[in-house]
Amino acid sequence: MVHSPAGTLSEADIVSRARIMLVISVVATILLYTIPQLHIVAYPLLLVSTLVHELGHGVAALLAGGEFARFEMFSDGSGVAYVGGLSRLGHAFSSAGGLVGPAVGAALCFAFARRTSTARYCLAAIGILLLIAELAVVRNVYGWIFVGIFAAICLSIALYGGGQIVQLSLVFLAVQLALSVYSRGDYLFTDKAVTAVGTSTSDSAAIAEAMGFGSYWFWGAVCAAFSVVVLIGGSWYYLRGRSR
Repeated sequence: MVHSPAGTLSEADIVSRARIMLVISVVATILLYTIPQLHIVAYPLLLVSTLVHELGHGVAALLAGGEFARFEMFSDGSGVAYVGGLSRLGHAFSSAGGLVGPAVGAALCFAFARRTSTARYCLAAIGILLLIAELAVVRNVYGWIFVGIFAAICLSIALYGGGQIVQLSLVFLAVQLALSVYSRGDYLFTDKAVTAVGTSTSDSAAIAEAMGFGSYWFWGAVCAAFSVVVLIGGSWYYLRGRSR
């Protein structure tokens, strides 16, 4: 029998607490979307998925050697990321970055939420990166307000929250991002995107155009499959026991 040092959790305790926090987050999410009086709380969570989606476009553009010029969010839950300086392949990569961004974000949150210390660092990093994004690329008032508030919440929890509150907050965020992959999954299989600034080519259709083969259905399915694999990997790491 292996005993943990005083003040530390055994691997079994970590897994048990991880499962409890996941159940709490899932139950809370179900209540938010089924009880009409709580829909006002669910609305900001929709905006979080939009934020991660659009930042996914921008980060992917930077990784592809392009530029992330600006980003705007709107009260209807839509957003637009303006990128440039990309090759055809880079443009396809940036378009895919938005589609898989929530799944990647959810997987990373799950991975870091496994332990209190890493969960705290992750929330702090999210808050700092959001503040950098607000100064560097957010370019409309609604975006400034929402990104600023979200950054402040993340930093406040990271700095002043207790260990279990920090972990639960990060798991809850991961669940919301994972849910958005499916609740907004219809966007993967459409050729048009409707935002507050008008109608444009959808991301999956943009990938098809940039790659020169396949339809928006095909590339939507590819991004959906990738998202599922990433989510499975992140949740497995979060819930796994000690390797033997």
